[in-house]
Amino acid sequence: MIYSDFEHLLEQARARTDAERTVAVVAAEDDHTLEAVIQTRDLGFISSVLVGRGPRIEEELKKLGQNPGDFHIVDAATPEEAVFTAADLVNAGRADFLMKGLIETPILMKTLFNERCNFRTGGLISHVCFVKIPSYHKLVAITDIALNIAPDLEQKQLILQNAVDAMLRMGFDEPLAAVLAANERVSPKMVETVDAAELKRRNQEGLIRNCVVEGPLSYDLAISAKVASVKGCDSPVPGNVDLMLAPNISAGNILLKALVYSAGAHRAGIVVGGRVPMVLPSRAAVAEDKFLPMVLAAAAA
Repeated sequence: MIYSDFEHLLEQARARTDAERTVAVVAAEDDHTLEAVIQTRDLGFISSVLVGRGPRIEEELKKLGQNPGDFHIVDAATPEEAVFTAADLVNAGRADFLMKGLIETPILMKTLFNERCNFRTGGLISHVCFVKIPSYHKLVAITDIALNIAPDLEQKQLILQNAVDAMLRMGFDEPLAAVLAANERVSPKMVETVDAAELKRRNQEGLIRNCVVEGPLSYDLAISAKVASVKGCDSPVPGNVDLMLAPNISAGNILLKALVYSAGAHRAGIVVGGRVPMVLPSRAAVAEDKFLPMVLAAAAA
């Protein structure tokens, strides 16, 4: 499947989902989070368990014109207790993915990584962000722009595989992946080019599965078939890329924000590599910024 935009992905997620997906919202006493929950409930394939300070959640729901009795609310007195409770729901099979509410990210992640939560699977936790660029013909994913600061070669392989596995669960065809660098030439002075060539080799040997990896590639070469033709790049990836692996968090974050604020791109990201997907928005994010990631997480669950 090739998704032309987020609306197309949403339509297919609704059609492909064989059973309702349930999100456990950690510290759900937040108006924008609850607005997103209400919006996704109306889709018909995402339900929720609201974990946090029960009276405050009920109060916020009433402010939004909702009947608290229509929602599944689980009381938790502290943010840490909310994390443990949400993790218990996942482990009991009563929730398919997690969402951050009114809780600081360091507290959420530190508590979630506690052995009791059983969230880690032995691999690397990473972030993948899906972007709709107005001038590009389909959704493209960028990883990792939020969690892993300066990944080494082995971590890059795990980040890449995490993203590929999530995309396949979401219904994407075998992703065409570009390992980004400043140019397409391998140079010992630029470690990201050396890593890119090695990741391509590992893909060809079957160590990175269910995708086609090309690299190193500059961004223009990855995104433009015209540039690829001029440079004589004989690969299926340039001009048709589905997934871009950034060399580090700074490069990925700058690329994403440049696309959003200078090119009018829309984006939505999720955390992958754990026992279940997780939506990790900013606490200041509005409802729309939380709605799309919830759809992505439900599709990837």
